[in-house]
Amino acid sequence: MKKSILISFVVLFLSLQFAQAQKSKKEEKQPLESIKIDSLKWRSIGPALTSGRIADVAVNPTNPFEYYVASAAGGVWKTINSGVEFTPVFDNEGSYSIGCITIDPNNTNVIWVGTGENNNQRSVNYGDGVYKSIDGGATWKNMGLKTSEHIGRIIVHPENSNIVYVAAIGPLWNKGGERGLYKTTNGGETWEAVLTVDEHTGVNDVAMDPRNPEVLYASTMQRRRHVYTYVGGGPGSGMHKSTDGGKTWNKINTGLPTTELGRIGLAISPANPEIIYAIVEAADGKGGFYASTNRGASWERRGDQVTSGNYYQEIIADPVDENTVYSMDTWMAVSHDGGKTFSKVGEVFKHVDNHCMWINPANNKHWLVGCDGGMYETFDAAKTWDFKENIPVTQFYKVAVDNDYPFYNVYGGTQDNFSIGGPSRVLTNHGITNFDWFITNGGDGFESQIDPNNPDIVYAQSQNGFLVRYDKKSGEIVGIQPKERANENAYRFNWDAPLAVSRHAEGRLYFAGNKVFRSNDYGNSWEVISDDLSAQIDRNTLKVFDRVVSIDAVEKNGSTSLYGSVVALSESPIDENLIAVGTDDGLVHISENRGTSWRKITNISGAPNQSYVNSVFLSKHDVNVMYVAFNHHKYGDFKPYIFKSNDKGKSWTSISNNLPERGSVYSIEEDHKNSNLIFCGTEFGAFFSPDKGANWKQLKTGLPTIAVRDITIQERENDLVLGTFGRGFYVLDDYSALRTVKNAEPTSTAIIYPIREALTWEPSLPLGLPGKSFQGDNFFTAPNVGPEAMITYYYSEDFESLKDKRSKVEKELIKAKKDVAYPNYNQYKTEKDETAAELVFTIKDAAGKVVKKEYRKPAKGIQRFNWDLRYTLQNPIDLSKSTFYNPWETIDEGTLAQPGMYTVEMQLAANGTVTNLASPVSFSVKALDNTVLPAKDRAAKVAFQKQIAQLEANFGNTQNMLTEMNQKLTYIKKAIVRAEQPFEAYASSVLAIENKLKTINVALYGDPIKTKLDIDQPQTPANRIGIISYEQKYTTSTPTKTHRDSYAIAKTEIDAIKKQVETIYNVDIKQLEDQLVKSGMPYTPGRGYEFKN
Repeated sequence: MKKSILISFVVLFLSLQFAQAQKSKKEEKQPLESIKIDSLKWRSIGPALTSGRIADVAVNPTNPFEYYVASAAGGVWKTINSGVEFTPVFDNEGSYSIGCITIDPNNTNVIWVGTGENNNQRSVNYGDGVYKSIDGGATWKNMGLKTSEHIGRIIVHPENSNIVYVAAIGPLWNKGGERGLYKTTNGGETWEAVLTVDEHTGVNDVAMDPRNPEVLYASTMQRRRHVYTYVGGGPGSGMHKSTDGGKTWNKINTGLPTTELGRIGLAISPANPEIIYAIVEAADGKGGFYASTNRGASWERRGDQVTSGNYYQEIIADPVDENTVYSMDTWMAVSHDGGKTFSKVGEVFKHVDNHCMWINPANNKHWLVGCDGGMYETFDAAKTWDFKENIPVTQFYKVAVDNDYPFYNVYGGTQDNFSIGGPSRVLTNHGITNFDWFITNGGDGFESQIDPNNPDIVYAQSQNGFLVRYDKKSGEIVGIQPKERANENAYRFNWDAPLAVSRHAEGRLYFAGNKVFRSNDYGNSWEVISDDLSAQIDRNTLKVFDRVVSIDAVEKNGSTSLYGSVVALSESPIDENLIAVGTDDGLVHISENRGTSWRKITNISGAPNQSYVNSVFLSKHDVNVMYVAFNHHKYGDFKPYIFKSNDKGKSWTSISNNLPERGSVYSIEEDHKNSNLIFCGTEFGAFFSPDKGANWKQLKTGLPTIAVRDITIQERENDLVLGTFGRGFYVLDDYSALRTVKNAEPTSTAIIYPIREALTWEPSLPLGLPGKSFQGDNFFTAPNVGPEAMITYYYSEDFESLKDKRSKVEKELIKAKKDVAYPNYNQYKTEKDETAAELVFTIKDAAGKVVKKEYRKPAKGIQRFNWDLRYTLQNPIDLSKSTFYNPWETIDEGTLAQPGMYTVEMQLAANGTVTNLASPVSFSVKALDNTVLPAKDRAAKVAFQKQIAQLEANFGNTQNMLTEMNQKLTYIKKAIVRAEQPFEAYASSVLAIENKLKTINVALYGDPIKTKLDIDQPQTPANRIGIISYEQKYTTSTPTKTHRDSYAIAKTEIDAIKKQVETIYNVDIKQLEDQLVKSGMPYTPGRGYEFKN
């Protein structure tokens, strides 16, 4: 017994020591944390083609052109021009999932946001409480209720902005948390729970009587969801009323169904507040549409209208007609008789699945409607709809890339918005637009894959394993889902079934339901290669609300996948015999003989029991290494769980380490060149580890707070691609510099990282002009990577000026309330004379000729800039800038550089000294083969373009000299008038010069009198060079003979004129100015001045 006690004590002691060591490891700051990588920026590529789920909309009551859109999984978006432009205003907060949004009626700059989607479906995301902005969404403050997780409604007192009510539905995946109706009387500084029921029940909706803000109606809801089930109601659900601002409450369920209730939506008619509408979900199909005309004392069943408590159960009363009420549903419905009958409003050419609605109180035919496909607006009560095509909040479950060239495509499956594919880059100068995307399959979309050898063969699927093969060339779709063999039980496919395309054999696919399937002929036939690999648990024996519930419970198992299926799958890139899968009930299986037999893994210490295996990943480098990620958020556990095995799953080590404790892991990826570099996607972002998971660092720049559901790598381009659940796709272009990052302070002063091959082409303009052309500001475009070289470098320190250093010291002294000493003369003069240090990057061609210089402020960490692959114009320097956007304005850029090899070197320019920092790095510039008649001799083509550019520069020099001389003559004539000298002594000289300039002006631009009289005259050199430049600058075709001939004429004429102008400038004008100086005339700009006593 004593021995047993001693062993237990030792185990406990060692466990505590281990836990403390882990805690210390997390708390101890690692060198990796201080390495700056901010310049490696994510690029959003959209799409906005189908947008995404909208949970709520709030319109400024004093300015209907301004409103806020609450995306269920994509943050908050603001427009000030009725949707012409939308700006994300919630990107850096602690949550991205929004349940509701409210504008303070007393101060429209005050915005309240309730985080956590206000629905209960299987892919719902959770929040972290209530946020408040006092500056129209520019900044936000979390006001508490952080464990509420899902908020259904916020109401601000119409007379006192300090009083706010929050309907907290509470956690969906677990009991407890802050759930109920909360009230603040001090603007959110503190909260009081004024209506609670139990640990399973929250408040779904609340309505305030517009005549008396002390009168409140609230609907409570008991619900729970897990991986295996959903229950949408219980004894806690019901209706409540308060007449004293929430101090006391009465149940008001008279007339409602006596069975267990589910979700109840409320609306008080603004046209007649005596009418309260309620849409009631109930067990046994006894729900319906109800109304009370006695302030909740009793309810009358008006009709059968009821929707899914998972997704909808929200109603909006018309502000003008008391008998008109709208029901949010898959197909939006309306009643014009107070809820007795409902009919569809009409949604031709509009996405379905509606969640919110605003009706213009001044025109009740004008609506804003938010649905699973984004925001829509109608001005004729649903006869026609305007889609807001510029809100990119698509929810992707998975992401895949192909090997198409020159630019790969990105594919993924979405919540409620099909499976979609589109380009990572485009050839145009418009960015990536909605027109660049295409649908590969209907329904909700899930994992897509692409044949690695043929980018025209695409695999896509809709929910529950409906797998198709999409022909990208023709757009045809053929279903290829595996079908049961004779007398075989129906397969169980998860909502999101796993799919893999083999690297080892053409046409080989792996797919899984409760069993694993393999096809060797592009899905035309399938072989079953496993038995049922799930734990085969009867989900109806599992507890909900701490008990096993009845089969008649509200919506029992509704909108829930059949339990017990494979949800993660990986084929080894190294060994075609090695396959790993994970199930939705916590199991991992490995086959080392291509599915002939399977080894079950249940011994992963630290993994939650029966957890959802979100990802299994077999290493690209070592056949023994594998990773697995468990996602336990559907049990209320939001911690990250990633494990690594070095022996094919026989033993495991947790590598979650310093990942944030709040943020489940969805996906794992491994670099294809550096086995130590791995990535993971979590509920709130993307992370990388340079040491196989020992330490993690977030890749944050350019990426909002968002769930990263999937990660993949386009290996040819070294691009990291994310599928986010609410903000579309993101690309980290050429992340290869991360391969050099260690959990150690870099020892090098400067590094230029290897530069990937740069592709060059002339961007096309199918819309006629760059950017959005004439398509309007609402035309959606995402950033493109055009013809450019990405130059990534490291520098070891930030530039800090002498003034910066002094100010930093003084700031601390001021903070400590100590005296601040003035600098002495020498210190202050040195500070004022100091010039800022600069990093100078010099790009040279293969002959060593400088073609470009880039200047950057020294900054510590990994940095990046892009060279546009163009020469720099040698035109006269013009420091003026246009005061407006002019798409026809000449762009200060040269012609495309010649394809070939280039080098870039790095220097530091500081205090008049230039220091070499890094050895030159070579890179290749390759021309795309994307034209019908390319120049056969590209070098000769570029040389000709440079000749034209130089002639243009000479022409510009000539123009500038003419302008300067005319300006000088203007001043000189004024000086002559003022001077105490005879007029005639200088007038003849001025007149002679003016006549010469007029002659030159005619030679350059033509005779204006002949032009006015329509008299023919020869083509002018000014027109000739302008036309040649316009016609050939942005093309890679061989120069035409016309261009060469016209250039020869222009060069002869411009060279001759330039010589004449230079003579006048350097001789005639100078001689005249010398005479003016000697005669003591008033000073004129540019001539110098002879001082005389």
